[in-house]
Amino acid sequence: MTISLSDLKQAKIPLKPVTGAAVLAAGMDVEITLPSSVLRHYDVLVDFPGHKFSIGLPGTIHFQGSSAKVQISPESGLIQVPSKIENKKYNLALDLGSSISFLSDELFEKLAAAHTDWPHMTGAVGSASMWGADEETQWKVMRLDRVQYGPLFLTNVAMAELSPATMDFFQKRAGLPTAGLIGSNVLLNYRVGLDYAHSMVYFDIGRMFNFPDFDVIGLVLRPEDDGRYTIRGVAELGGQPSVPSGTNGVKAGDHLVAVDGIPVRGLTMGQVWSMLGGTPGQERNLTIERGGKEFTVATNVQHFLGEVPEEREGKKKK
Repeated sequence: MTISLSDLKQAKIPLKPVTGAAVLAAGMDVEITLPSSVLRHYDVLVDFPGHKFSIGLPGTIHFQGSSAKVQISPESGLIQVPSKIENKKYNLALDLGSSISFLSDELFEKLAAAHTDWPHMTGAVGSASMWGADEETQWKVMRLDRVQYGPLFLTNVAMAELSPATMDFFQKRAGLPTAGLIGSNVLLNYRVGLDYAHSMVYFDIGRMFNFPDFDVIGLVLRPEDDGRYTIRGVAELGGQPSVPSGTNGVKAGDHLVAVDGIPVRGLTMGQVWSMLGGTPGQERNLTIERGGKEFTVATNVQHFLGEVPEEREGKKKK
């Protein structure tokens, strides 16, 4: 079908050659994105279990599942879903283009101080790794015990902390008070229907599966325009670097060349993180390039944002 772009004041498509293919941005395999300001004129269904995206004229898609009345910005098309965290009401945006969920810095810090037992970490790894921006090495990430999101009751929700500046920018675009957003990392079991015409969102459960999105090698990565991956830093685990670092390990500024002998250059961020994931304890051999020389670092998959065995045993005894 033909999608009208008449509402767009301008379109910027910075095509960059990566391994012979034109892409929108480093670490992605896509030529164009359709913003919510365009999608809001249609019915949209994102079927994560079925790996399908459907778009049609209003009234042409039959939505199923639990539903919620939402607020939609008339300017940006951004969606805010009425939510609750610890019985307090908040607006949380729906952002299926984000691989991780976010909370405002104020709310994040308040919850972290009140729940020191909730799993937390510093450093964007796994699904929290978005673009490899400088600040991602210091991103705080935490698992919230429970979030009511419209009709859904979500548990163990991994959320990163939004900086005050980013939160202010995001809230201005939303056009109303908001506490953060729910990304695709917690909705991968659902078919999400967007009925813009009636300001409704539908969540249809498609499967029951616990995605081990933080069972990975603890590298913070940045995709480059030439297809390479720069190591921005190493996430800590138990106060120590989760990957051997220093002269005989990895350093910020090194390049990840291959994982278990498979080259990563030109792959998407998702593909690279799939290669770095696995069962905690599994060994991965990383080929690292520094100053034009390559060497190998052996390291293990770690279980980030999870209870350590001592904590589980302590709860059982209680």
